[in-house]
Amino acid sequence: MTVRFGIDVLEDEGFARLKGRRIGAIVNPTSVDARFRHLADLLASAPGLTLGALFGPEHGVRGEAQYMEPVQDAPISETSRVPVPVYSLYGHSFESLTPRPEWLAGLDALVFDIQDVGARYYTYLATMGLAMKAAARAGIAFWVLDRPNPLGLERTEGNLVEAKYRSFVGLYPVPTRHGMTAGELALLINDTERLGLELHVVRCEGLERRHLWADTGRAFIPPSPNMPTFDTALVYPGMCLGEGTNVSEGRGTCRPFEQFGAPFLDGGAVAERLNRLGLPGVVFRPCAFTPTFDKWKGQSCEGAFIHVVDAQSFLPFLTGVAVFQACFELGGADFCWRHDAYEFVDDVPAFDLLCGTGQVRLGIEAGRPLNQLVAGFDEERRSFLSARLRYDLY
Repeated sequence: MTVRFGIDVLEDEGFARLKGRRIGAIVNPTSVDARFRHLADLLASAPGLTLGALFGPEHGVRGEAQYMEPVQDAPISETSRVPVPVYSLYGHSFESLTPRPEWLAGLDALVFDIQDVGARYYTYLATMGLAMKAAARAGIAFWVLDRPNPLGLERTEGNLVEAKYRSFVGLYPVPTRHGMTAGELALLINDTERLGLELHVVRCEGLERRHLWADTGRAFIPPSPNMPTFDTALVYPGMCLGEGTNVSEGRGTCRPFEQFGAPFLDGGAVAERLNRLGLPGVVFRPCAFTPTFDKWKGQSCEGAFIHVVDAQSFLPFLTGVAVFQACFELGGADFCWRHDAYEFVDDVPAFDLLCGTGQVRLGIEAGRPLNQLVAGFDEERRSFLSARLRYDLY
């Protein structure tokens, strides 16, 4: 059975729920229906409503910009059939991540329809939360056209973000692999942040909590330049931690996040060490690659390729922690943590921002075993799951 997304449900109703409203749509290339028609085009041609503006998250409305690359506003959209302004929600500062009041003036509602990948540090749901807050202040409604979580809704992993480490890659206290849809998280944010927002979620039809992306029957459209496939999304909750190190997470190759390496690593030694851990659902193969951009551009890197052999049992966050613990110990003095500005924060190591705690990095530096690096995380996660039940839609 093919799962129907929120956009499909709303479209089949002729967008009746939005009739009489002037709409601002938060979109990117994933904002398409089952026939690959873009929401901007559908809204522009829908009778009884007006498309007033488009808003683009990180990577932009067209999905072209690389990570942490500021995106400019555009006077007229090249996405929809009518000329509307396009506003960037990813600029040069944290303030640029929130819609300005003047952009919302004259709008009756914001509609969010962007594919998430199920990891806390993937920034689209943080963009959604900030836009919800702005909509609440402006007194306009907010609609979420729900989409599946590619990693499913049954399993969560990791810790909650400590207050000190709140940032654009950890704006809300949810686990690293959060196990929620955008609509469910919107309900949680509206409630726990006390926004008082007029919030509407158009639910998916046919979606079950056990479903991974392959179960939806839908094509995987890359939601960002370095998220080309479901396989990428599957490893991302752990391998994005590489952004906080000088180890390449495979950007500049055909398989970002599925492979990692550096000129100072021995691929055979890395793979052997990781395979000895017996991590569930995964096998590591020694590999080499030369990135065409980003870290170690033009230099040969050795490391390992992550082969997920059982997606249901695979633990991406634990695997990522193990990977960078191995890189730290095998890389010696050549390995280092990233200390330059990361997602608008320059006084906290990027690795800690991604983890939402300093515990993992400090534990790696102290030589603690893997289980101690994540000690206490299961208790935090169980507490979250108990509180989350009220927001479950599926």
